[in-house]
This record gives sequence, C-alpha cells and structure tokens, in this order.
Amino acid sequence: MAPGSKLTFIVTEQDLARSIYGALQDLIEPAPDALTLFEEGPDKWRVEGYYATTPDAAALAGRLECILERPPPPLNVVPVPDLNWVAISQAALPSVTAGRFVVHGSHDSGRVPQGPNSIMIDAGEAFGTAHHATTLGCLLAINKLTRAKSFRHVLDLGCGSGVLAIAAARALPKAQIFATDVDPQSVTVAVQNMRANGVDQRVAVTRAEGLDHHALRHAAPFDLVIANILAGPLCALASNVAEAVYRGGFLVLSGLLSPEAARVIAAYRAQGFALKEHRRIDDWSTLTLIKRS
Repeated sequence: MAPGSKLTFIVTEQDLARSIYGALQDLIEPAPDALTLFEEGPDKWRVEGYYATTPDAAALAGRLECILERPPPPLNVVPVPDLNWVAISQAALPSVTAGRFVVHGSHDSGRVPQGPNSIMIDAGEAFGTAHHATTLGCLLAINKLTRAKSFRHVLDLGCGSGVLAIAAARALPKAQIFATDVDPQSVTVAVQNMRANGVDQRVAVTRAEGLDHHALRHAAPFDLVIANILAGPLCALASNVAEAVYRGGFLVLSGLLSPEAARVIAAYRAQGFALKEHRRIDDWSTLTLIKRS
C-alpha cells in the first residue's frame, strides 16, 4: 500500500500546542488516524498527526489560521509506512491524573501504582484516553461529584472507550452503570476495556442511538448522566435527557468548545436544569448541572 504521512508542528507555547491538538482532532477534516502531543524540553512541544492519506498541507494550515486567529507555526510533512499508527504513535502516551483517577496505557502498568482508582485504557479505535481536555474535564467532574454524593443509577451516554463509565464504577462500587454508544466499534472497545479493568460485571454496555433503547428506558431514571459528545447532539437530546434524569439528579456534559457552552446551558435550563459548575480546560468546556424541576 502507498505510504501515509506524518505532519509535525514544533510549538513554543503550551496553550498553542494544545489548541492545535484539539483543532486537528475535532475541528479539521480529515481527522488524523492518530495524534500525539509531547513536551520536548523547556518551552518546546511537538504535535504530530498521522494520516493514511496525505491531506492538503496548505489548506490545513489555512484552516488552522482561521481557528487560532493567528498564523500557525511551520508545518513539516514527511511520508511514513502504512502501519497502525493509532497503536504505535500513542503507545508512549504518558499517564494522566484527574483527581483520584490515574488513566494509563498497558505500557505503563509497571510504572503506575495499581489500585482502585487506576484505569487502564490503551489507545485504539475509540475516543477517550483522558489526554483530551473534554475527557479530562469529565473525569474531574466525576471525581468531585462522587466525593460529595453517592449515586445509584449512572449513564455514560456516548461512551467511546468507556473510560468515564469505568471511573464511575471505580468511585461508586454500589451503583448500577450503563454505557452506550452509537458506534459499534466503540461498543466493542468499551466492552474490552470494562473486562480489562475488572468492571464488566457492573457496567452494561449497549449500542444505542441517543436514549432510544429498551434497556435505557427500563433503567431510567438516572441520578447521574455523563455525556461527552458534541454541542449539537447535546442540544438535540436535551428533552430526552431531562426525561431520563431524576429530580435532583446531575448531568456532566462535555465535548463542546467554550464559545458553544452558552447554547448548551440554555437548552438544558429550558428543561429544568441549573448550572452548578462550568470548568474550562484550554478551549473546551465541561458543564455540571442539576435538575431542579
């Protein structure tokens, strides 16, 4: 097969490096097959994207300039062999600490203390290794909520790798937890991750479009719903989510850029929710809301 390509940015500002990483992952098509961000030394960060088919570098740089509202740093493009860069390039990703949780790959199992709050997630074909600001924001919100309150019925809506459902299972040993995703591959990966983390008997993973599944209708209402998806789907699902949450129940919503937060907050306020916390990490927002009526 023809070789793909590796796009590299060397960046001297950490916030800019994170913004480029987020833009490549979520805002620019085609998305890379794999993406990494590493600190290379004092005031130097490397962002690398691996593509099976080489994108138009000039168009990509122009799109980045519009998103960043400044010229991007120089872009270097080199050919690479046709390999599974999702696994190879992310195998060296460092562990991430989010409150009590430590998320790590299997390559770090010998270096990361193994305990009730250790979560092993290998990079693969589903979103969610805690390196993205939205996953990190959700983990921090789960950590805070579960230290203050006990939850019994939890839903991870759009679970991706299943990392958030696993975190809920770690923090809430008596809870009944459901995890759903519309993507069959994500469901397969999530099931594997539940098993690898020893929570497969406590987390039910189901393929579902939104909340349209008999298992969810039977399990509702929930006292905690976590949805790390996108602003548009979050707004579209607001009324359905409201019906599935107890009065006094909580929502953790993410997957949205900070300028989109006001639209999402308004959609859920119209359904009887009140904003408890708005956490911003880089250009991304995580919202914690409570159902008042």
